[in-house]
Amino acid sequence: MKPGKITQDQSAVVAFLEDPATHGGTTPERIDTHAAMVFLAGDLAYKLKRAVWFPFMDFSTLDRRRAACEAEVRLNRRTAPDFYLGCRPVARRADGTLAFDGDGEAIEWIVVMRRFDQNLLFDRMAERGDLTASHMIETADEIAAFHAAAEPRPDRGGSEALRWIIDDDIEEISAMPEAFGATGVGALRHLSDEALQRCARLLDARRAAGFVRHCHGDLHLRNIFLWEGRPTLFDCLEFDEILACTDVLYDLAFLLMDLEHRGRRDFANLTFNRYLQRTGDRGGLPAVSLFLSCRAAIRAKVEASGAAYQHDEAKAETMRASAREYLKLATGFLTPHAPRLIAIGGESGCGKSTVASLAAPYLGEAPGALIIRSDVTRKHLFGCRLEDPLPPEAYGREATVQTYGEVASAAKAGLAAGMTVIADAVYAEPAERDALETVARDARVPFHGLWLDVPLDLRIERVAARRDDASDATAGFLRKHPRREKGPMRWSRIDASGTAESVAAEVLKSLQAAVAPA
Repeated sequence: MKPGKITQDQSAVVAFLEDPATHGGTTPERIDTHAAMVFLAGDLAYKLKRAVWFPFMDFSTLDRRRAACEAEVRLNRRTAPDFYLGCRPVARRADGTLAFDGDGEAIEWIVVMRRFDQNLLFDRMAERGDLTASHMIETADEIAAFHAAAEPRPDRGGSEALRWIIDDDIEEISAMPEAFGATGVGALRHLSDEALQRCARLLDARRAAGFVRHCHGDLHLRNIFLWEGRPTLFDCLEFDEILACTDVLYDLAFLLMDLEHRGRRDFANLTFNRYLQRTGDRGGLPAVSLFLSCRAAIRAKVEASGAAYQHDEAKAETMRASAREYLKLATGFLTPHAPRLIAIGGESGCGKSTVASLAAPYLGEAPGALIIRSDVTRKHLFGCRLEDPLPPEAYGREATVQTYGEVASAAKAGLAAGMTVIADAVYAEPAERDALETVARDARVPFHGLWLDVPLDLRIERVAARRDDASDATAGFLRKHPRREKGPMRWSRIDASGTAESVAAEVLKSLQAAVAPA
């Protein structure tokens, strides 16, 4: 069967849903995708699944579409319970006319949703420049909470599942030379096979440890919107458990890939690091580049498949060009690069974490540098939420040694995964600084130590302005401990009394000079 093959005539149902009389006289707005038609009327949205077959999706029969509609409502109520209202049958009455919930035989099933402002979709907000860092932080928190509550599925996922996804992507991309050319997929096949071989045991171990769950499965910007002021995940993948029951980091990777594709690595990096700070899940880092590549390859084949049944040749070519961009991106994610370790130290309130967050997107490959923050590490060691203050004993000598040891271990793991790492901590003691330099030396990667200098009064002002931050430093603590730096300072000193943006620019300039040829 040809990809995108229409299997049944749905014209009567489409006419019924387009008829203003069906909606109390309101003319509906129609939105088309490769998988569905959505009709917006009044306060409601009606979603008709296309009678279509793709290698990755089968809505070819009424029974399959009904099952998919019911699954869509059930699964999406996990994240958008107020939005998904239910399924309704479209029946043919005795006189031949169609009606919702009629007495006749059901000829189609429709998902009924609460309508929302389409301008609040994250993809549209990104296009307008209305998407903010706060939106992405809140989104990362929503995803982390969703993954924590999602059903573990040890019967799915692992290396075999990813092998199937890779092989399926390669096979379908290879079958569409009109979109990709005859040789465009060769490099992706080679790099994917190498990456999977490196990650196979890790993926199976994560499945056994509970990191494979019934996730969203289609988590990109177009499937997130603002609902009552909060980011809300919707339109999850409902038609195939094999694709939806995945490693949680593979689920997150779709959003990171989408942001990268849109040129928003800053938001991808922010989301990535915030998610890891919330979950503490750094064990899957060696597989992140492969996850990103698979997500881009999926978008490549979906775009190319959609182009195959477009009647407008100009639109079809636009989709094929988009498919080629995704294929290039998928290959680029797997291209090796040289990581490095960057330490950002300084007294409390000097702006280390803010500067690290601003600089990270421009360091390393997608999704940018991994940030290891001592304040977050300490909260995880004591089993606290990021915003919860720790008791005084959590800042005793023993706890501090444990915290810095964990920062060093996390930095080592990040480097081993091929990522550039920023380690953010005070580093007041020479032994703490030496330990991190040893991590870089043992990993045989370049090390850059940066110390941010800020006057006490400005540090007090910055600490007093903090809200919902992982740091427990207070103005009183700074007055009691105005200077904790000890021993000789071999790290590069940077005046950080300016704006965070200007300091981050100075940090990046310093790092660029450090790796520039003589």
